[in-house]
Amino acid sequence: MSPDNPDRERPVDEPDRSAPPRASGATSPAAGQPPTEQPPPTEQPPGEQPQAAEQPPRGEEPVEGPADVAPSAAYQSSLELNFDEPRRPLRAVATVLGAVLALAVLGVPFGLLWAALAPDTPVLKTVEGAIYADPQPEQPIAADGWFSLLGLAFGLLVALALWVVLRRRRGPVGLLAAVLGALVAAPVAWQVGRRVGLATFDRLLDTAPAGQAFTKPADLRAGGVDWLLGVLPVPHGNLLLPAFGAAIMYTLLAGWSRWPGLRPEPDPAELSWVSAGTPAPPAAPEPPAPDAAEPPRG
Repeated sequence: MSPDNPDRERPVDEPDRSAPPRASGATSPAAGQPPTEQPPPTEQPPGEQPQAAEQPPRGEEPVEGPADVAPSAAYQSSLELNFDEPRRPLRAVATVLGAVLALAVLGVPFGLLWAALAPDTPVLKTVEGAIYADPQPEQPIAADGWFSLLGLAFGLLVALALWVVLRRRRGPVGLLAAVLGALVAAPVAWQVGRRVGLATFDRLLDTAPAGQAFTKPADLRAGGVDWLLGVLPVPHGNLLLPAFGAAIMYTLLAGWSRWPGLRPEPDPAELSWVSAGTPAPPAAPEPPAPDAAEPPRG
């Protein structure tokens, strides 16, 4: 112990440091007893400050931010708000009927295109009627082939168009509209196509002399319409190919859809569940730096 070092427990070369803050309610050490040696504070690299956990003020409930909301819950809530609409059977029926009528009208240009592409069959007028000029003509087979190809392409385009247009009705309603519409459009196309030039053929069949050659317009031999109980028309043969193509295309689109509900859904990351008026929780005050001077005590 010396005048320069009144405390014999502390080395001479150790610099003076501020006393640790007193805790509330703590008693001062007894007079005459040397203070207990405190461990030196842990040195931290410059520029790094100890981080304290942010605690909300007393009496206030913590406010959950966007990061606290589970993505799955936000996703489910968005679906419930935007896409879970009440069932309206009448609206679904009206959608199907409207699509069927629109596709039936589209059967007219389909039939005109088929009549333009399918070749006419050469025939000869006889006393008993018209016969094929060639014993084994290829034109009727070509007419069936053209109708089959065009009908299949028509069904594919119908399914694709209804998938885009009726995006809010994707699913069984859209599939039913595509299949029924293609099924109705096929007989319409057949009747429109076969009647192109049919009046001229009937006139020549009645007035032409025996032995005169002319042509018969395209017609179907591999398809037609049967009447069930004399009331309900039932198409068969290649008249079913448009409906088959529509069903296949719509099923593939549904199978390749990225959304479980087949309708576009919002991204959960873009959802925000904190209103603009909700104040942010106050941040805890930053702790003082290790080398900061202790404020004077009153």
